[in-house]
Amino acid sequence: MPRTQLQKLFFAFVTVIITVHAYVFYSLYVIHGSTFIANTGASGVLETISKMGGVPVLGHNVPIWAVVLIEFVLAYTLEIFVGSPQSFKIACHYFNPQKNHPFIFETMIISATVLVMCPIMSFIAAILYYPYNFMEFNVIHFLAEWLKLVCFNFRVRKRRLRRKRRVRSSCPRVKVMPLPIC
Repeated sequence: MPRTQLQKLFFAFVTVIITVHAYVFYSLYVIHGSTFIANTGASGVLETISKMGGVPVLGHNVPIWAVVLIEFVLAYTLEIFVGSPQSFKIACHYFNPQKNHPFIFETMIISATVLVMCPIMSFIAAILYYPYNFMEFNVIHFLAEWLKLVCFNFRVRKRRLRRKRRVRSSCPRVKVMPLPIC
């Protein structure tokens, strides 16, 4: 667990370096992947971006390294001023740092950071990658793109339940009736 302010800044720096690259490509794929591929006839999103000469950010094509740099600066700033303080408050709301094991408390802080930063960064991605050159700005379309990106980020996959072999026993089966909802 980082204890000093310098350690917190370094931890945030390393975290943002690791997550921003994946998030930029994921956001581009979710928001514009199929449109980019259909317009250029390329087989993948990165090939499409290179054919287009960059990524459309606020209506202008920007090289992919600039997009990563822009999102890195935004993510690091938000992590320092919004994500870390809010996630610590959320973790303290549910766990006591003096009573709970540090591993559990740190895991809660990390989970709360994802809970706080994901919608914020999705909002920023929706602003940056909105198709300004294809259409005029529409608030409803913008909010729909943001909600779509948040839903894709927090998506929960259904797990296939394996059928367990039933063990035959001498006990009769009992039907369990659901409890009435008041």
